[in-house]
Amino acid sequence: MTMDGEVRRGDDLRHMLRSARLKVTPLRLDILSHLVEARRPLSHADIQSAMSDLDRVTLYRTLESFVGADIAHQVQGLDGVWRFCAHSKGDGGCPGNHPHFLCVSCGSMICLTDQNMPRVDVPEGHEVEGKQLVVYGKCPKCASRR
Repeated sequence: MTMDGEVRRGDDLRHMLRSARLKVTPLRLDILSHLVEARRPLSHADIQSAMSDLDRVTLYRTLESFVGADIAHQVQGLDGVWRFCAHSKGDGGCPGNHPHFLCVSCGSMICLTDQNMPRVDVPEGHEVEGKQLVVYGKCPKCASRR
């Protein structure tokens, strides 16, 4: 990436945080940058291993603030692990409101952004606060290892 591209990306990330009414800090920028660049849901452990000097509680709180501010979504796999994905809607990234695919062998997850979540009608008086759909199997890399 060119220096101009890096500066633009940093400005875009700052704008995402400010638009979400979150304070712009170097740590938040680093975590958000990591999520945006991954272009797929990442677990807490994925992020922490890539950013080794990061305190796990701070990372958890930062990810929760991103979800609360609607600049990221979280999805739980069959393995019980929560994964987080940034909503970088402007550059073709993850728009949210879609199913996900989880590889049961390697644990990688991808967004199925070309598909919408199914509509679910709930009884009158109930409020839906979220929904998720995880399809699971083996990714091409793991399936070829047979």
